[in-house]
Amino acid sequence: MVGIVDYNAGNIKSVERALGFLKAEYVLSKNPADLEKCDRLIFPGVGEAKYAMEQLKLTGFDSFLRDWAKASKPLMGICLGSQIIFEHSEEGDVDCLGLLKGNIRHFESVWKEIPVSEHGNDKSLEHGNDNTLSLSGLTRQSLKVPHIGWNNLEYANGSSPLFNGVDAKSDFYFVHSYLIQPSDQSIVKAWANYGCKVPACVSQGSITAFQFHPEKSGRAGLKILENFIKC
Repeated sequence: MVGIVDYNAGNIKSVERALGFLKAEYVLSKNPADLEKCDRLIFPGVGEAKYAMEQLKLTGFDSFLRDWAKASKPLMGICLGSQIIFEHSEEGDVDCLGLLKGNIRHFESVWKEIPVSEHGNDKSLEHGNDNTLSLSGLTRQSLKVPHIGWNNLEYANGSSPLFNGVDAKSDFYFVHSYLIQPSDQSIVKAWANYGCKVPACVSQGSITAFQFHPEKSGRAGLKILENFIKC
């Protein structure tokens, strides 16, 4: 049984539709007690980190999610849910759940620290580290924040079992202004390119989180959700 965390900050309807399409059994609830008997959990989210953390504390989901992670039960974070599982977010300067080590930073904040080539691209992308992915030819100056749209990925560090059956160059749908900056780069299982290398999937232990929206990413995204349901 899949549990969906409803904390007044989630992209709930699209997740429900995707699970319904997959004919998956699920429970959606604002009450942590209703999800205790689930064997896997989806933690979605859109919106602002500070507000989301306030809602998690009001509902008791903050301690519930920490206990869930300590018990090593499967947890999938999506978008904002992939960010506030880390320690701190620049968005609202708020302490987050701390399930994984690292911070969440705004694109502009990260871009300022990365040198660019004479063509305006992140220099780390010039040497084929991620094959410049789908944004070859675009300069950082031409990119808008928030990052909204479709990007393909480059798998890293052995990828994740949740990508099994997903073509390596599949496109996924992103909507975000902030990006994950994990303390341990080895937990990054896929990157996107948007003026810098953007962690698109991170995984450690029983936790896997996606900066993009698998539930809005067509067949490839549905395959990820299907893999999660069966893992």
